[in-house]
Amino acid sequence: MKFLTLTMFDVAKTADIATASDKVMASQPPGFKLLNQYVCLAPPFPGVPPNTLVGVNISEVDSAEAMSAVTYPIMLAGATIYRAPILELPVAATIEVEKKYRG
Repeated sequence: MKFLTLTMFDVAKTADIATASDKVMASQPPGFKLLNQYVCLAPPFPGVPPNTLVGVNISEVDSAEAMSAVTYPIMLAGATIYRAPILELPVAATIEVEKKYRG
């Protein structure tokens, strides 16, 4: 399953977060694949505190264990991480999928 991940941290924690992230990503656990990674140059939504960096990535994860193996060390370094599953919809089939989930 694919997930959208928002990683937020105070700019003063950048070195700690980068060290933890580099260590985790150098040997990704089985079942975890990082597809894309971005850093926001402006607050992506209201309420982001000043001096907070927000990273966004899309990953493919096979299990909760794989997700935890990546998430936990980065959170210990001081990041706040939010994950949301991504539901992929073919553009031509959007109406049919929406009807299916509405019931």
